[in-house]
Amino acid sequence: MSLVALTAGFLPLFDSVLLVVAKEMGFAESEGLALTLSRETSWANIRDRAALGHFDVALMLAPMPIAASLGLTPLATRMITPVMAGLGNNAITVSGELWHQMVSAGAPADMSPSATGRSLAAVVRGSPRRLRFAVVHQTSSHNYELRYWLAASGIVPDREIEIVVLPPPLLPEALNSGGIDGYCVGEPWNSVGVETAGGHIATAKALIWQNSPDKVIGMRADWADRNPEVVHRLVRSIYRAGWWVGDPQNHGAAAQIMSRPGYLDQPAEVVERALAGRLVTGHGAMTVPDFFVPHASAANFPWQSHALWYYSQMVRWGELTASRAQAEIARSCFRPDIYRAALESLGVDAPAADMKRDGVHAGPYLVPGRIGPIDMGPNTFFDGGVFDPDQIDAYIAHQASTD
Repeated sequence: MSLVALTAGFLPLFDSVLLVVAKEMGFAESEGLALTLSRETSWANIRDRAALGHFDVALMLAPMPIAASLGLTPLATRMITPVMAGLGNNAITVSGELWHQMVSAGAPADMSPSATGRSLAAVVRGSPRRLRFAVVHQTSSHNYELRYWLAASGIVPDREIEIVVLPPPLLPEALNSGGIDGYCVGEPWNSVGVETAGGHIATAKALIWQNSPDKVIGMRADWADRNPEVVHRLVRSIYRAGWWVGDPQNHGAAAQIMSRPGYLDQPAEVVERALAGRLVTGHGAMTVPDFFVPHASAANFPWQSHALWYYSQMVRWGELTASRAQAEIARSCFRPDIYRAALESLGVDAPAADMKRDGVHAGPYLVPGRIGPIDMGPNTFFDGGVFDPDQIDAYIAHQASTD
């Protein structure tokens, strides 16, 4: 069988692991794909080169296909994602100086988002200057989860804390120089900030919103329409890579692959810690359950309700005006129909529904699948919020009333 050439852009982040493993462990090749990976320096590069067709597909921030399809990017382009690159992985790191102020205000060592948020709010209220936090891109999971955490903690983003954009590899250096007071990013750049910039990991995405989306494999919608079988092969490759990475027996091998200079160029020990959810925080060590979920809990399934949550945050922070048409565009960027069709030949369980409620399950629960029930992980928000995609207008209105 002749191989189909496929070029994919990625950033040196831990959650590129499924894309990298699909290539390095032969899962893509077994599906007839000759996968070439192009390492980029920023999400803006990924966004623009994907829109221009320089890549067939790319590791993308989960909100990126939505933003491109809604015209929030310089090169507005209809984009989709048929498969997720796992759940979780982000954390929020602050400078040593800010952490010590937060400790004085009651911040605990256990990374509780409620307690750390309250302590940060106390520091903000008493600070003679406006603190500055960084995220990796304007329309990123990082930006929206940071804002969600701040707002739920009583801090008004933009007014009380400035939020700027920097590429992930530059964040530790910016923290060390004093240019920023904190940042939200995926591994390994939180751990690098602890080890090289005296940072402290204050809390994690998996604690703010359990089993929440972060990265996707995205592509232009017109390219996907022209190449449906190639898309199916790619989905199966990512699914198999997720299954392999999710096995703890493979963590050491996965860490060795990701530590290579062409990928993260970081010690394998740091990568393996992220796989196990073991974080060295700067003030101790902690294991965060489900810090990164590569396969379990339907981690690769593109829930359209997750797309709608991102849409709600774009409206909340003034990037969009709410409308039924805009919500429909956002929802349709996540393609569970392609996911199901691609995996049908493998007999894989997949949720029968396209959407679900988040914030209502504190422990594992079951959702109906084509073959049998699927065991899902908890999905609560730290502040007790509930997102029901069928009540999205009420959700947006409630957030507007509290901001």
